[in-house]
Amino acid sequence: MKRAIVVLMLACGVSALLAQQQQQGRGAAEPGQGRGQGRGEGRGGAAGVPAAGGPGAGPAAFTPPPGAVELQYDATAGIVKLPPDVGTLGEVVGVARNSKGDFFIYTRAEKQHLYQFDRTGKFMRELGKGGYFQDFAHVVRVDKEDNIWAVDEGSNMIVKFNPAGEVVMTLGRKWELVDGRPEQPQRGAPPPPGGGRGANFNRQTDVAWNPQGEIFVADGYNNARVVKFAKDGDFVKSVGGRGTNPLEFNTPHSIAADTKGNIYVADRGNNRIQVLDSDLNFKAEWKGFGAPWAVCITPGPNEYLFTADPNGHIYKLDLNGKIVGWLGKYGKDVGEFMWIHELHCQSETELYVGEIQNWRMQKIVIKAQGQRATGGR
Repeated sequence: MKRAIVVLMLACGVSALLAQQQQQGRGAAEPGQGRGQGRGEGRGGAAGVPAAGGPGAGPAAFTPPPGAVELQYDATAGIVKLPPDVGTLGEVVGVARNSKGDFFIYTRAEKQHLYQFDRTGKFMRELGKGGYFQDFAHVVRVDKEDNIWAVDEGSNMIVKFNPAGEVVMTLGRKWELVDGRPEQPQRGAPPPPGGGRGANFNRQTDVAWNPQGEIFVADGYNNARVVKFAKDGDFVKSVGGRGTNPLEFNTPHSIAADTKGNIYVADRGNNRIQVLDSDLNFKAEWKGFGAPWAVCITPGPNEYLFTADPNGHIYKLDLNGKIVGWLGKYGKDVGEFMWIHELHCQSETELYVGEIQNWRMQKIVIKAQGQRATGGR
């Protein structure tokens, strides 16, 4: 009898311990929860992300920019095709092309994948497969020498591949696996003050280069700064910290450079683009297009900047900051957009758009003024 009571007491104790562990486990860090909260895009409380356009919600009310024309365009989806044994694209957070016309897609699926397709959309290869740097994809960029740069927000790393697919440079450093993922602000808590230290990133978002090959990084969610590196990757300087003044940022989410070396920072949480010179001095502030999620600049000689808000709209600006045109609307059909995460400017009339919610890349061809769209919308 005593033995039965002891066994029963032990069983009850084990059950209570398991229940306690399970309860504690609900607060454990998982991707996008607990310590990782705020990693995902568009979760209502994330900096610079409006509640409108979030899961289960419609887009915010839209008023066309004064004086800007509505651009007519044709849209094409399904350009790139993955073999059945490779899988599906998942969330297309990064899109870029090289000088040969090859496509590069950085995508979030069960794992992060950086895919290359030829100009016809035929699958070629996966770069960095299973790489230590892959944790939470953010964007991909291709420089003028056809090097491919993968920006991984989750690992705090940027990896440069040469055209052969070899790793030739890394920026930042991944957190130690034995220590676990760094603490992140809890939902509703004040965001960190930012500033950062040297070459160490904290959820960086994008990369760009001036004509001299110097490197500029939007060190986005937590450091809220812009970092400059020499062409060889040596740290030069940084500016920023969280705020609303010039050279302060609230989620610098995208970055681009023009042929004169000016740097354009999509200061998403402040609903503005800040223009800096290559020494990171403030030059101008542009507004009037909502929260800029993505920016790209067309090739010269006549350069334009395109930017996208989270509600399905793309804006065309001259390099004085004037909004000259806009296009798009929120939705799932071809020619509609849901959470545009990266733009690639092939030319003034040809854009490539990576979408989070629609799991696709779309090609946009802007029609000449007076022409109407002919299909795909």
